[in-house]
Amino acid sequence: MSAKVEQKTYEDAVSWLREHGFDLIEAPGTQTRVFLKKYNCSAAIQKTDDDTVKVFAHPGYLIGSEISKLVNKGYQQFLKTSKSEVPATADHLKALQSFSEELKMGLGLPSLYNESLGTVSESYHYDRVKDRESAPVDRPKRPWETAGKTVAVKAVAAKKGRA
Repeated sequence: MSAKVEQKTYEDAVSWLREHGFDLIEAPGTQTRVFLKKYNCSAAIQKTDDDTVKVFAHPGYLIGSEISKLVNKGYQQFLKTSKSEVPATADHLKALQSFSEELKMGLGLPSLYNESLGTVSESYHYDRVKDRESAPVDRPKRPWETAGKTVAVKAVAAKKGRA
């Protein structure tokens, strides 16, 4: 049986976050938006019209002064900013996971099972599905598609050389 989570008001959420070690930085030019920082991760929240809280900038690991976006490329996860892309380490992912779970608790948002198992990327870029919407003749040849032909050609050439 699941328990219903009650979303907190903006003031309650801000006070809970302060009490639990989050650094709060007022966004310039507005009084209803706050940047949060903890574990070298950051996110931004804002007050809605009905006095609840909305996540404005989703949690990300800080690289320099920029909040990175977690990108999954199938074989590796990366922290991507507008200027760089860094391979995500286990420490990065653990910090991001802890930050996200504490943020949800502080805002009164539900903690979903699949998200609590580990970090969830904002986007997924698997090389095997890239360009699959294109017509087969327009798709670039994949390494596994050309590798078999190269091996077969070399095998035939080697056979002819022995004869």
